[in-house]
Amino acid sequence: MYNATEGGAPQPMAKPSLLGKLFAIRAVQARDQAGADRLKQALSAWSLISIGVGATVGTGVFVLTGTVAANQSGPAITLSLLIAAFGSALAALCYAEFAAFLPVPGSAYSYTYATLGESIAWFIGWNLLLEYGISASAVAVSWSAYVVNLLGQWHIHLPAILVNAPLDQSDTGHLVATGAIINLPAVLIIAAMSWLCYVGIRETANVTNIMVALKVGVIVIVVVSGLAFIDSSNWHPYIPPNTGTFGHFGWTGVLQGAGIIFFSYVGFDTASTTALEARNPQRDLPIGIIGTLIISTVLYVATAAVVTGMVPYFKLNNAEPVAVALEAHPALSWLRGFLILGIIVGMTSVILTSLLGQPRILLSMADDGLLPPAMSRCHPRFKTPHVSTAVTGIGAALIAGIFPLSVLADLISIGILLAFAVVCIGVLVMRFTRPDVHRPFRVPVAWLTCPLGAIVCAGMTYFLSNATWIRLAVWTVVGMAIYGFYGFKHSKQRP
Repeated sequence: MYNATEGGAPQPMAKPSLLGKLFAIRAVQARDQAGADRLKQALSAWSLISIGVGATVGTGVFVLTGTVAANQSGPAITLSLLIAAFGSALAALCYAEFAAFLPVPGSAYSYTYATLGESIAWFIGWNLLLEYGISASAVAVSWSAYVVNLLGQWHIHLPAILVNAPLDQSDTGHLVATGAIINLPAVLIIAAMSWLCYVGIRETANVTNIMVALKVGVIVIVVVSGLAFIDSSNWHPYIPPNTGTFGHFGWTGVLQGAGIIFFSYVGFDTASTTALEARNPQRDLPIGIIGTLIISTVLYVATAAVVTGMVPYFKLNNAEPVAVALEAHPALSWLRGFLILGIIVGMTSVILTSLLGQPRILLSMADDGLLPPAMSRCHPRFKTPHVSTAVTGIGAALIAGIFPLSVLADLISIGILLAFAVVCIGVLVMRFTRPDVHRPFRVPVAWLTCPLGAIVCAGMTYFLSNATWIRLAVWTVVGMAIYGFYGFKHSKQRP
């Protein structure tokens, strides 16, 4: 490498140190035209919102709103939801600024590469891969259980060895054999959704739009129908007194409830991974990200308010709290079928959008040389990252078919929270290092919003289990070994 000097011959540039290589920053580009040619620009602002809502509003709206009310917040679940939405909004605003001037498919990975350097970007990207893959697998396991139960009600019984995981987690935390062969329904739903992601972004978006319309319609029907059965006395006291245990009602319960609910808002990250497939990313990505959060918040708060008004909050500690609220009022029994439809469709959309996001992060990492180039290949006809989509689908299907939900649930959320915190920091760093970059969207009051967003997102990890941190450490060690033996040597940042 050479550096031209005034009035003289080019002089050799000093080679960067190891530390300099580890924290090398990728140049900020307005748009990766090569990537734009490989992928089909088919997503409108509404499609991006649909993808975000599809990833965000799943079983949480039908389950968490009730169980958190019963165990942590009481009727103040609505306050917990608003606190969590505020924390998510801080991160969403930072995502929107990055997505507007750096519309690339890597989401938080790419944003981190542009601000904090390669090694930190690898750490974020590697953990996002775990997040997306495990999310798809975990929801597929839940989907399988729900569908098997529904089929049983119709007197259709599948062999137990084909609908359960061959491994389970004992009380001591060890994996034990169950005698089952594979959770076949979970594998099949992942295979179907992966095929949809493989054949085209327009087809994926169209199916997502239909599913989101269906589940939002179901939520609206449940909420509107339940309004007439609200007993305002069920909302008193709004914040039940603390029982003497941290997080069990009182203000600590409200805050712990916000920490649990926070994970239900993180789907807007998926919309940012489709940046190169948006028709007008600089305008539509901020709309998609912020629109996702607004719609999701309204749906969650409305559902929680109605359900806790229909029955006393302490009766909602159930796997199907919304069903409990409906069954308490026989006149609403006709809604049971709609509720089942909403839950199944909601889970399916989450599986689909999770499988949509991960391949695009793989593509971006491969483009930077940190993963094998095959991961960045795009199908000449379908205009999708077909290799990484196939790899993602196979991996998620194997995990869903082998492991139980009790194991998978521990691995969800920590990666995305760390990614959110880093993105918030990255926006502030970029304000100082690249103040000249045109920003179609700017985070308001960045000096306050960005640090506060990072503190809130990082603080939410306090509520995660020790097992989650241990598994994060193991996954990180594996990832850094891959980076050390392959990614570092093949990085396109190297001369």
